[in-house]
Amino acid sequence: RGCSNDVARMSHRKFEHPRCGSLGFLPKKRARRHRGRVKTFPKDDASKAPHLTAFLGYKCGMTHIMREVDKPGSKLHKKEVVEGVTIIETPPIVVVGIVGYVRTANGLRCLTTVWAEHLSEEVKRRFYKNWYKSKKKAFTKYAAKHADGAKDIERELQRVKDYCEVVRVLVHTQIRKIKIGQKKAHIAEIQVNGGSIADKVDFGVKLFEKQVPVDAVFTHNEMIDVIGVTKGKGYEGVIARWGVTRLPRKTHRGLRKVACIGSWHPAKVQWSVARAGQHGYHHRTENNKKVYKIGKGDDKLSASTDFDLTEKAITPVGGFPHYGNVNEDFIMIKGCCVGPRKRILTLRKSLFEQSSRNALEEVKLKFIDTSSKFGHGRFQTIDEKHKFMGMRKRKVV
Repeated sequence: RGCSNDVARMSHRKFEHPRCGSLGFLPKKRARRHRGRVKTFPKDDASKAPHLTAFLGYKCGMTHIMREVDKPGSKLHKKEVVEGVTIIETPPIVVVGIVGYVRTANGLRCLTTVWAEHLSEEVKRRFYKNWYKSKKKAFTKYAAKHADGAKDIERELQRVKDYCEVVRVLVHTQIRKIKIGQKKAHIAEIQVNGGSIADKVDFGVKLFEKQVPVDAVFTHNEMIDVIGVTKGKGYEGVIARWGVTRLPRKTHRGLRKVACIGSWHPAKVQWSVARAGQHGYHHRTENNKKVYKIGKGDDKLSASTDFDLTEKAITPVGGFPHYGNVNEDFIMIKGCCVGPRKRILTLRKSLFEQSSRNALEEVKLKFIDTSSKFGHGRFQTIDEKHKFMGMRKRKVV
């Protein structure tokens, strides 16, 4: 006897709206590191010139832009769209060292590390728990190696050229240039791709103690990956942490629970059952964020476009909430990204050759919003506000 069409279409709520949160990210615990770690760098191509594959920046906040879509055949073609974008402040990074790796049966092994002669105070602070009470003697003996003809330094660099297969440079951020209440720089390893091993080493040594701007690593319209640690939310229950359904109102002993955490046998709670615990402050990687704009810190017209001739910088009226003003170089990416404002983010080149229409589309911004992000912003600049509102009382007095 055949089933009716209604019975054949029957489903269950666990398929229509399953509980949120992928089990692939277990265990959901606090990240061991505050800075996003690059676990995989793009594949090396010796035919290209040596170049860096990642960068470091600090999340400022979000705003929105308006642009015209360029997708022939799409219903949105030649139409204007408004999209949210994230601003990441990226002061130039400073190269202070080079690291060589050899391949073993168990993966990469660090062969040697070579440091530059002069290190700034902000990176030396990274090697101390208490800079104020320390003797500040870090790298004083190592700097003497450079003074003595640099024979030891040259020997270590030659070892890298002879034996290593992967070359990475040690870089640090110039955290003094941004005002986030911290003096200790963030330090990271960034892989050098392109050219031979000798070319990579020479490329890294030439950059010692030099500043590398963000536009030397990324370009306009490029697809990049953002690696960081999400916003922490502390200890949460199953409703917030896993998105399970609340129980009926009259439920005995609470309703923000999982009704059944398992059968009698096996006589244990299975790993796949939603439980309360840490929510947020997890290490995550977001792929394929399109670069809409790369701006310079000294450009007073960084938010002006060919269609919007208002003279304005990227900082909104009143500054980004809980961050402040953007005075250094910045990068604008489509959509949101992990972490709260002021969080250190690692920006990495895409692992694959991009061929999608979104990746190949040329983006031309028509308008960048700089109205106040604190409340309902009406004015794009503070001068525009003063012209409309007139002189305020305290100004007149």
